[in-house]
Amino acid sequence: MKERIETYITREPRLQGALIGISIREAKTGKVVYEHMGDIRFHPASNMKLLTAAAGLNVLGERYRFTTELNTDGVIEDGTLKGNLYIVGKGDPTLLPETYHLFARRLNQLGIKYIAGNIIGDDTWYDAVRLSQDIIWSDETYHYAAQIAALTVSPDKQYDAGSVYVKISPRKHGEPANVTLFPKTDYVTLVHKIKTGEEENIVIEREYGGNKIHLSGEISENGGEVEEWIAVWEPTDYALHIFQAALKHQGIVWGGTVYRGQAPQRLTCLYKHHSIPLNKLIIPFMKNSNNTIAEIIIKEMGKLVYGEGSWENGLRVLEREMDGMGMELETMVIRDGSGISHINGIPANQLTKLLYTIQAANWFDIYVHALPVAGAHEPWIGGTLQERMSHLNIRAKTGTIHGVSTLAGYMRKRNGKQLIFSILIDHLLDEEEGKEIEDYILNIIAGEDV
Repeated sequence: MKERIETYITREPRLQGALIGISIREAKTGKVVYEHMGDIRFHPASNMKLLTAAAGLNVLGERYRFTTELNTDGVIEDGTLKGNLYIVGKGDPTLLPETYHLFARRLNQLGIKYIAGNIIGDDTWYDAVRLSQDIIWSDETYHYAAQIAALTVSPDKQYDAGSVYVKISPRKHGEPANVTLFPKTDYVTLVHKIKTGEEENIVIEREYGGNKIHLSGEISENGGEVEEWIAVWEPTDYALHIFQAALKHQGIVWGGTVYRGQAPQRLTCLYKHHSIPLNKLIIPFMKNSNNTIAEIIIKEMGKLVYGEGSWENGLRVLEREMDGMGMELETMVIRDGSGISHINGIPANQLTKLLYTIQAANWFDIYVHALPVAGAHEPWIGGTLQERMSHLNIRAKTGTIHGVSTLAGYMRKRNGKQLIFSILIDHLLDEEEGKEIEDYILNIIAGEDV
């Protein structure tokens, strides 16, 4: 195995000018059976989520739920809420448009038809820093770099909080494409110039500092639909916009204004909403490699442990937890919880060490169940590995950023032996080719003909 891997990575032309770190351990003993540049820092990309998920389960707990509250400083009399209505967000990434309709129905059930005061969105559970420190400006259009806020909304059950979903469908050649926005909201403006043609060449750009989204280019007449999740500017205002629409749908009106602000401490709670527990949320988080959930977990840990929901405090908790799980912090650079940063650096041997150590954790079954399963075509099982290595028994976390491809997790060989592996590839000309390289190496490890 060692000779075959060394021969392959030496001769593989796509690795010329690139760097690769590999670590393989016995799952039972933790013994390193092969390494190549195993102690050199590489960009982990979304393998960073392996750390964040472990810390989140350990600190928050598998039953942890995020909450959202509807509070007031007034009283309800004759269908009127005499006072202000506060919607207080506490980080829940699972709030959907229908959740805000649920909030409005709850108010209706309380007999409220008119709010005499203001409607105030409180997102101060976290600090006001919306983006992690190393976000690339060109990524800000897309859901994977969405702004983080304590009061937000996701367009669907993939829980890409702070984004809208756009579906683009072809029509007859030369005609404008069909474009559908969800949720249907005028919080964003679509400037649509996509034509139906021969090739797919779609460009999506959101204007910086606003919510005008430009769609241009061409969609193939003979191709399928194109889906994209686009980040909004200022997710709390987006959430308040969705909430206002839900109130109007229930026939609830208000006399004051709608704005962001901090709720006073002593209020009457009208309704408290709970998210799904972390042991359920970890499925879309890990299977779909959800960056927003990763960064929310970081801020939530900072809030719980140090009283402030910030990246600075959340990463302090993450590092503390990784130290407690045996990782050598002096060998690592940690800048966020999702892995989108190009400054994060972790050695392959440290990733396999973590994956070995956490096998003894009481939440390990939840953790490993959340990892994508190679070749499993159901999205909530296979996740980002559903189209790869269907003949191998692998549960692993993928990772991709510009020029980087990574994969780390657990493998059971045909002889029953279980291994832990990490493959980190940097400086690729095409990061998508890294997946083919990883698959080839894992076939060698499994003893398959390649």
